Amino acid sequence: MNVAMIEKTAFANHPCFSAEARHRVGRIHLPVAEKCNIQCNFCSRRYDCVNESRPGVSSVLLSPFQAVNYLDSVMQKVDNIAVIGIAGPGDPFASGEETIETLRLVREKYPGKLLCVATNGLGLAEYAERLAPLNISHVTITLNAVDPAVGKNIYAWVRYGPKVYRGIEGAKVLLRMQIEAIKTLKETGVTVKINTVVIPGVNDFHAGDIAACAAELGADIQNCIPLMRVEDTPFEKIDPPAAEAMKNLREKTGKYLPQMCHCAHCRADAAGMIGGENPAEIQKLLEDAAVPKPNAEKPFVAAASMEGLLVNRHLGEAPFFWIYGLENGKAVLREQRPGPTPGSGDARWERLADTLSDCRAVLARNCGVNPKKILERRGLPVIAVEGLISETALPVLEGRKIPAIFTAPAGRCGRGLSCTGTDAGCG
Repeated sequence: MNVAMIEKTAFANHPCFSAEARHRVGRIHLPVAEKCNIQCNFCSRRYDCVNESRPGVSSVLLSPFQAVNYLDSVMQKVDNIAVIGIAGPGDPFASGEETIETLRLVREKYPGKLLCVATNGLGLAEYAERLAPLNISHVTITLNAVDPAVGKNIYAWVRYGPKVYRGIEGAKVLLRMQIEAIKTLKETGVTVKINTVVIPGVNDFHAGDIAACAAELGADIQNCIPLMRVEDTPFEKIDPPAAEAMKNLREKTGKYLPQMCHCAHCRADAAGMIGGENPAEIQKLLEDAAVPKPNAEKPFVAAASMEGLLVNRHLGEAPFFWIYGLENGKAVLREQRPGPTPGSGDARWERLADTLSDCRAVLARNCGVNPKKILERRGLPVIAVEGLISETALPVLEGRKIPAIFTAPAGRCGRGLSCTGTDAGCG
């Protein structure tokens, strides 16, 4: 199939798949996928960053419910958003529950919009059955090697299930799951784009093999992306391929698959037309979406704490909660409330939502996916922080963003800073 035929197909309204569509319709990425299950030697994920324009970067992380609220506000301002997608800042299926819940809520509210996901493909098979009813029409899979001897030089580690693989074993596991993912997607009629990061001296000579393999698997189009230099990564000193080299490479890969040539290295929180930065108005909506709003009916903030001084308990371990309110510009302790008794499943979190119904958020050291989902559906966002309650509750009480220094999840990965992953399961 040539490019002209591609432009006439059903996905011609997707600006990432169609060079023509990019000039008339926009897309929005909802940054809900925090974790990643592989570590590429060219990637450093950055959360709370507005200074870089590339994949793996977002200025905020949103919960599924925050993402839909943000989407609603953008849709009121921008009338040409055709595609709603999830592309990070980690991998959507390393944060699979958040991804599926976000897609479910979006599909429910915007049944006529195109939904898409960009992934490395490693964890997709586990969620394939849950994706199908959501009518995901487009999926991008980043496929950088179809020979593990090449792939082992690109990936520092691959975490699949409970095990971490390195070297050629990691590349083999990743490739096997990517092939399965592409086959599964094509069997269900999904349009598949292959992203290939072109790394001089590492996989540039291999791009034609990647295109041939992807075409045989049924992929629809390929996007060969020149390497971007990213500080503090193993590949930071490799020069990006020259324009002429990319032109020649695309001629070779184009023999197997139509080529996308208008990629703009979009951020995980990109919104609007491809190639432009997020408008200031949209950026403000995004940042506001991550902050619980001041509400006279919800004047308090709850904290999971051992002693009422520090946020130092996991939500599920807290037998009681410390309730703070705003007084003379300070977060002041008002009372202590007992939490519901453990062992009652989802009903426990419904009861906690009732107990904390006058709180605009609950601060905890960390929280499981299911409790978080239930509480947020009841209008009680759970914010993972560590530090003094007085310092973490005050911004929430005042309707401000909590400083990134406090918003580190379990472990010591330093969320909010440059991250190249640790293989320990947190990112």
